[in-house]
Formats: sequence, structure tokens, C-alpha cells
Amino acid sequence: MKTRVLLTGFALVVCGITNAQIDLSKININDRALGAVQKGMSGFMFSDADAANLSKQAVDKMDTENKVAGPKDPYTIRLNKVFGNHKNEAGLNLNYKVYLIKEVNAFATADGSVRVFSGLMDIMDDNQLLAVIGHEIGHVANHDSRDAMKAAYQKEALLDAAASQSDKVAAVTDGQIGKIASAILDSKHSRKQESEADIYSYEFLKRNKYDVNAEESAFNILAAMSEGKEASFIDKMMSSHPDSKDRAADAKSRAEADGLYKPYVKQTAKSATTKKPTKKATPKKKK
Repeated sequence: MKTRVLLTGFALVVCGITNAQIDLSKININDRALGAVQKGMSGFMFSDADAANLSKQAVDKMDTENKVAGPKDPYTIRLNKVFGNHKNEAGLNLNYKVYLIKEVNAFATADGSVRVFSGLMDIMDDNQLLAVIGHEIGHVANHDSRDAMKAAYQKEALLDAAASQSDKVAAVTDGQIGKIASAILDSKHSRKQESEADIYSYEFLKRNKYDVNAEESAFNILAAMSEGKEASFIDKMMSSHPDSKDRAADAKSRAEADGLYKPYVKQTAKSATTKKPTKKATPKKKK
């Protein structure tokens, strides 16, 4: 992996910090660019299609910079099994891959790309994974991902783009795409957006007849981790998120209101590489 990126999403529980932090205060804003922003931004419309196009470029770049599980990898096989029936959720054509990274995280972008860290898959069962991914898709469905992309584009591209007064998104360089990716992945959704994505995840589980109590369980896992050795780092990076214990309580309340609550029993994840036991040869009887 060339660059370890820090991704902000449902989990935001990582053990390392990105090697490519962006100091926006050092970006050179010349008079021409500033004038373009002041005069052109009021009439500029940033569409879902614009966000999807830039997101795809950013994710494609990330895919080349991280170790991606191959099609026959047990992680990929498991993710396909878990989420294979939901490639068109929320009107999106979803594509998903596993990053072979030990951190606990997952994210989704405006173009429908879903990326799950293997570290997350190691600690959560299939239903909990569905809750996590459902949350991330909620950010896309609620246009949170589009708005984050728009903010990053404004900071990293429009400020130095001569075409900022155009009604179309200006072309960006490979370097700018890298900056946009870092800026978006280092951004934080508001507490309101996180809560709305939690609700989306619950409704996703309920609509598809999965165990809605897996959402509470997933948050309890994060809460337990926040009390462990990663506590100070998690507190810093999750400052914009509601407390995991509170989110678990909210998930429980939703299930109780629907008459669906029961204590969640975590399922043992079945390895995609598990082989069926071979039959023992029956010894021949002596004549």
C-alpha cells in the first residue's frame, strides 16, 4: 500500500494516521481564482452526476494505492455473499471491494463505490456488516457524500480553476484528484447527518428482513473499542459523531418501538475457505 489513507465513515476506528494530510491554509489563492469564486460560485450548480464523476476518479486512484482483495479472496467471497443482493440499493449501481487493511472502517462515495476494510470484517458478523454498509449507503442516499464532494471540489479545484464561472465542473489533474480524495475522506459528517444515516441503516435492515438488532450490536462493538487502547485517538477522530453508546441506545429504541427488539446474539462468521470434512475411509472387514 503506497499511502495509508484515513477514511471517515460509520466506524472511523483506525490505528494509524494518514501520511498525506492537507493543510488548506497553505493553498495559494491568487486574485484571479478568488475573483472567479466570488463572481461565479453563486450561479454554479454542483449536481449528483458531478459528484459521482469526481468520486469515481478519486476512488479509482485509491484502489491503485491500497491492496484490494482479489475476486477469489475469502474476504471478497464473503462480501459478495453478504451484500450481493443489494447492488442497486437507493437507485445506485453499487460496486464494492475489500481493502486488505487491518483498520476497522468502511465508506461509500457518491458514485456508488463501497469499500470495506478487512479489519472491520474480522470483528463483525454478516448482519453487523449489513448495518455498517447500510449506514454508509445512507450517506450517499441522503446526499451527504455529494455535499462533501462539492465542498472538497470548491477547496481543491475551483480555487485555482480558470473555468470556475462555467456551468460545468472543470477538469481536474491527477494531483487535484488526490487532494480531493484526501479532503473528502478526512471530512466529517455532522451529527445530524450521522443520525439520519443510522436511521437509514435501520430501515434498510428492516425493509430487507434482516435482524435490526444487529445495528445496536455494531455500535456496542465500537463503544467497547472506544474504551480500549484506541480511546484517545477515537475520541479525537469521532468528535463530530454522536456517542456510540447513545447510537446503540437509539437503535434499540427503534427496534422496541417496532416490536422487533431482542438481545442480539453475534453469529460466528463462516470462513469462505472452510472445507467440508472429508469422510473417513471405512475399514474393510477381515475375511
